[in-house]
Amino acid sequence: ANIKSSGKKKVSKAEQLRLQKEEEERRLKEEEEAQFQAQQEEAARLEKERIEQEQMEKLEAKDQERRESELAELHSLEQKFLSAQQWKTDYRAYAKWEHYLSCDGSPDPTVLQEINTFMSLWREDQNEDIQLVMEKGEQVLNLIEKLQFHLLDTPSNEITEEETVQYQESILELQNLLHQKYNGATEHLLKVTNIYEDSETGNMQAVIKDKNVTFCIWANLKKKVRFKNHVFCDAQHGFDLPKSLAVSSVALRILHTHYDHVSPLWLHSQSVPKLEVLDSKELTQHSKDNVEEPEEEEKKAREEPNVPTEEEMCSDGRKSAISFKENSNSIADINETEEEIEKKSEILDILSQGIWLVFMCGITKEETNEKEAIADENIVDLQQFVPVGGVYHIDALQLPPQVKQIKDWSMVELLDVGLEAYPYPPEEAEDATHPPIQITLRLSDNVIYFEDPVVARWDPAGQQWRTDGISNITYETQEKSITFEMGAFYTIALLQDAHLNMPYQAWELRPTGMDEALLTVTTVFVTIQIQIKGNQCMLSSVVVEEKDVLSHVTGKWISPLDLRAVLKKAGVNIFPGEHSHKYVSLNKKAPLAEVRAYQQMALVASAFAFAWSKWNLEAGQEQVVFKVSEHLKADSDKDKDWCLYMFNGRKAQKLKITETSEAFSEELEEDSEFHSTLYHMLKDFASKEAIDKVETASFLFIDVVYQLLLSTRVLTYS
Repeated sequence: ANIKSSGKKKVSKAEQLRLQKEEEERRLKEEEEAQFQAQQEEAARLEKERIEQEQMEKLEAKDQERRESELAELHSLEQKFLSAQQWKTDYRAYAKWEHYLSCDGSPDPTVLQEINTFMSLWREDQNEDIQLVMEKGEQVLNLIEKLQFHLLDTPSNEITEEETVQYQESILELQNLLHQKYNGATEHLLKVTNIYEDSETGNMQAVIKDKNVTFCIWANLKKKVRFKNHVFCDAQHGFDLPKSLAVSSVALRILHTHYDHVSPLWLHSQSVPKLEVLDSKELTQHSKDNVEEPEEEEKKAREEPNVPTEEEMCSDGRKSAISFKENSNSIADINETEEEIEKKSEILDILSQGIWLVFMCGITKEETNEKEAIADENIVDLQQFVPVGGVYHIDALQLPPQVKQIKDWSMVELLDVGLEAYPYPPEEAEDATHPPIQITLRLSDNVIYFEDPVVARWDPAGQQWRTDGISNITYETQEKSITFEMGAFYTIALLQDAHLNMPYQAWELRPTGMDEALLTVTTVFVTIQIQIKGNQCMLSSVVVEEKDVLSHVTGKWISPLDLRAVLKKAGVNIFPGEHSHKYVSLNKKAPLAEVRAYQQMALVASAFAFAWSKWNLEAGQEQVVFKVSEHLKADSDKDKDWCLYMFNGRKAQKLKITETSEAFSEELEEDSEFHSTLYHMLKDFASKEAIDKVETASFLFIDVVYQLLLSTRVLTYS
């Protein structure tokens, strides 16, 4: 039995070896097969890549071949921008002439002699009746608005440096004169307090208002401690005074101006990015110089930051045309890297075609000198926070001598001191602590605060808004009121983060009729709809938490510049400024791609709808991605037939992916090609009707669409 079992064992050992050998052979065979298959696959992949590469090269060659003719066609369409520029220039001249012919007695604020005569006549006018002052004030506000609009609207080749300075000085003088008149009217009221005596307390209280200002005036006639607080019924503003003031001969004024004449001028006159049409010959020369000496340029840029001097700066911080020609900070040298030099030669291709529209704004340049970080955290950074809802001038005033009734005579002692402030805290006791003044402000219904506002006081010495000296702030969202304490009497503003509606969550631009369109911008807090028609636009709705708000500004046809001013004043900012990129985490794009995309989108906006795509984020800095759909009938937006397009300013393509694809890919849509322009790319898939509509679209409509795209910058701030 033992012998048998050992034999069995031996057999199984041989068997094992055989099995191992077989296993080894099978494994080798499999490996060979796998290797062969991998080689086959690799060969197939290389062949596929070669074919794709060949196809790409063919398509690129085809694109290159027709590039010149496509750019020429685009240029004939782009003439519409020049027609719009010309129309606006003519319109400005016409409006000036119309004003001259109307002889309605109102001055032309751009004519120095007229505006100076107007101001000196009003200075001499002794009538301090508050109603008359407010009426005249409305005229002054209109004149200021005209000057501000003029500064923003006029291209730099139509306005001289001297004129810019003159208009700014006129604005400041008008603002100062208006405030002096308000002070005169306040003093006049405080002499005749008996007219406004409150039967309950015996003190004077008055609320006088129109759409521009609200005067709340209280005079402490009885000097009783128990009447140290008061709420103005009509305005809902209130105060609570320290005891020492409650027993003093003091008046208190809360003057709410619904506008801001306190902040520095530049805050309200930041320019919109704009097109400047320069002489193509001169620009071609300029660009050639740049392209030829890139190293020189680079060296110069490193040695001396290209910062315009004060004389070169216009009010809004944009360079004048003169400085633009001297400093090469144009689209012709956006940056000095190698690929940029290549881009410059691209630009030259286009320049040689004729007109080039030069884009001047913060979009084309990174500041070489970073503004020094504000060291004092109590100083408000006005590029980050902006005053919303006007300004509250809160003053303690000396009561002037009162009118005395003697028989039929009214007598008042005249002091030639004007309106005097009542010092608080008292100057003599510097070390003693003084109780604060408590103020409650009812916020205007005409503005929106999306978050608790920042309360700041104006510091006239430093010419800045500061947050120190203000404490115990409570904000009641439902009542729309804010209560705080302050150590002295200050001019107060409520500020809001300028960028809380950025980046936007989505946007869409769609045609709604002949030369009509609707632009919708959706942010975290609000959905804004802007209708465009001819040369105007209209805020059609502002929706916050499913409620329509700001009804006082919706439904009015105005210019894009006015729309921007109206929305910002109401606290809804969807207009990035020159420095916004420092405060918003944004989807940076090459200026060339962004600006050209806006131009070409505007050119075809009469027949095509455009919208936000999530792939724009993934496409990198050099190119933009958006959804497009032909859109001829106003009601054809049930499940739009969206396609994705990619554009880098020089090459457009239709993408194979959709909005719901797994990952981003630049692969071309089947049977599609490259084109040099977005217009020709769309033409490949468009109906004849759509292209006819594009060709007949009004130049004013195109210009307004372009201005809105450029001022909202939807391709980088979404």
